Amino acid sequence: MPTMKAVVAAPVGLHARSAAVFVRAVTDTGLPVSISKAGAGLVDARSLLQVMTADFPHGCEVELSIRENELEDALGREKAENALRQLRELLESQGAA
Repeated sequence: MPTMKAVVAAPVGLHARSAAVFVRAVTDTGLPVSISKAGAGLVDARSLLQVMTADFPHGCEVELSIRENELEDALGREKAENALRQLRELLESQGAA
């Protein structure tokens, strides 16, 4: 399963605008990305409601993932890893001056 860790940089965490920007970016990948934090289950990162209610505060380390069975082949895995990298960069840059 392709995974990538990131730290939520938005001052208010993944709430309101920052969550909407993140969910839109996930949806644009066309991939079924999940997001989770320590001690909590997987959340569908394509769902604004699920992301906002899961409570990912500023400074929270999250794990982005895509289940292996969702990928077609090696090219699918490469696309998934690139998408996760871009999402990590987005999460870690939100709120940066």
